Order: sequence, then C-alpha cells, then structure tokens
Amino acid sequence: MIDLKELCFKTNDIARKVGIFIKEQQSKIKSDAIEVKGIHDFVTYVDKTAEEKIVAELKLILSDAGFIAEEGTETHRAERYNWIIDPLDGTTNYIHGLSPFAVSIALQEYDEIVLGVIYEISLDECFYSWKGAPEAYLNGKTISVSKANSIDSSLIATGFPYSNYDQLKTFMASLEYFIINSHGVRRPGSAATDLAYVACGRFEAFYEYSLQPWDVAAGSFLVSQAGGKVCDFKGGKNFIFGREIIASNAIVHDEFKNVVIQHMIK
Repeated sequence: MIDLKELCFKTNDIARKVGIFIKEQQSKIKSDAIEVKGIHDFVTYVDKTAEEKIVAELKLILSDAGFIAEEGTETHRAERYNWIIDPLDGTTNYIHGLSPFAVSIALQEYDEIVLGVIYEISLDECFYSWKGAPEAYLNGKTISVSKANSIDSSLIATGFPYSNYDQLKTFMASLEYFIINSHGVRRPGSAATDLAYVACGRFEAFYEYSLQPWDVAAGSFLVSQAGGKVCDFKGGKNFIFGREIIASNAIVHDEFKNVVIQHMIK
C-alpha cells in the first residue's frame, strides 16, 4: 500500500526541480533547437531532457510504475500504476518567451487518477492533491473552485486547435456565445494551467478539444478535488483519453456543459 500523500510531496519536489531547469534554459533556446512534431506543434531539447529527468526521478520513488509520457522518452506501461507526464505544457509560449508553461504529472492506478501535480513555472505555483486528501492545494494553501452561479458571471478559458480543424466552425460558434454571454474568454496556451486555474477559482470553466491525456490528467483530478466537475463533450467520463474536456465549478457546470454540447455535438 503506497502512501499517496508522501508520494505527492515527493512528486512536487521533482516538478519544482525540473521547473528550475526549464526556466534556466528559456533564454538559451535558439531557433535551430526547435523541432516540428506536427502542424504548429513544437518540441525542444528542453522538453525531452525535462521528461528524462522526471522519469528518472519518478522511477526512484515508485519503481514498478509505467509511463505515458508526451515525448516518448519512456514507453513502458505497467498493469497497476502509470505516470502520465507532460514535461512542458505550453511549449509554444515557452519558445516565444511567454507564460504560462507548466510541468504536469499525474499517477493513474488502473483506470483512476489518484495523484495530480501541476507546477506553473513562471509564477512558481505548485498545484497538487492526492486521493484521500480533503481538498486540493496551491503552495501549501487550500484551494477551491469559484462560487459564480451562472455563465454571465463567469470567466471562461479555452484552447485553440492547432492541427485538428474538423470542429473549428462549431468551436467558433461556441466561442462567440461565451464572448457575448460571459465575463470574457481567455486562451493562456497551457491546458494544464487552465485546469489548475479552474481548480483555484480564477476561471469558472474550461473546455477544449483535440487534447492528449498528459494535457488533462493532473488538471482534471485537481478540479474534482477542489470541488468542481469534469466531463467530456457528451457529459460522460471519457475526458482523459477521449481528446475533449469540459471542466467547471460545480455550480455552473450544467449550464456550461449544455452550451458546449449544443454547439460542439452535431
């Protein structure tokens, strides 16, 4: 039986340590060090090295776990425990000298996320929780979702698609609705950070499609631990591997979800 609280704090330390490396390297990135994985999808030696560092450290604290990691530096999958890792979420921001960008680490036990850590590097903010914890936390302090009770009193976050444009027209229709009917829409450029901000009440809701499990695994867990709700575009539970997510505080969830479904599900 592993101690998830102790494991979470060790994971925090790993995320912070790697975050220091990522921050130190930002001013050293040159254009010839940027690789293109796909349309508007970039990777650098920093992403890969950061992932290698994270994997090596995580192996020391949970030796029998497998990995689902964005850059594929480790591909072993285990039956019970698997770490889901994004070593640098927000690479496009990072290479342009912008914020936010974050380390995202989740631990999955069978089909359940049981630990989540997001370290937003530029503001030195570490969001975390573990199964059995009464809440979620930011730098040692309890956080919770906001108490806004309607979309028209909400600030919405989203992410723009950068390769899959199949749903672009319906997405733009949903975006128009939220621009008109909310406090506004923000697109920070890091899904992990967006979800952490829903968890701590800075955003009331977030939705995006064409995502990967490492983008959302830790953040979706944090939202739930902080009192919010998470689902896919059909209102179901396939939001980690289903490549679409809706996350919000519990109060506006049904209203927000219904708007997304109305526009995005055809």
